[in-house]
Amino acid sequence: MFDVLSVLDDSRFDEFRRIRRELDESFDATPFARSIRSVASGTYPPVNVGSTPDELDVYVFAAGVDPKSLDISVQQNVLSISGERKPIHEEGAKYYRHERFDGAFRRVVTLPDDADPEQVDATYRDGVLRIAIKRRESARPRRIEVK
Repeated sequence: MFDVLSVLDDSRFDEFRRIRRELDESFDATPFARSIRSVASGTYPPVNVGSTPDELDVYVFAAGVDPKSLDISVQQNVLSISGERKPIHEEGAKYYRHERFDGAFRRVVTLPDDADPEQVDATYRDGVLRIAIKRRESARPRRIEVK
């Protein structure tokens, strides 16, 4: 479908685009189904959560964030990640569009009961924060040998 508003690159249409986005979200006019666990479009930083039998992996896509500014904590099966992405502004530049998120952020992920808050490892590489949380040994599947 041809979209006239996406072709025009004029700040006068930014408000129309914002209203259209809000209407699309209100009427769920998206090409894919939303889940009750999904977050609003544009939530920063985006997060992927996966698991293996041994650990949970949380990937936080936070390019341009100083890893030293990140605050990561686990309390009562809740993982909290907060930090700040500093704005980038050229002196004397006039911006017609500003799509890059900057400022303070906070994301919260509920962890399953078998997550071990004592065994958490966080690494930051190429703009991706990876948080690995081991599962409790007592909760891992154990093979029983028949005699």
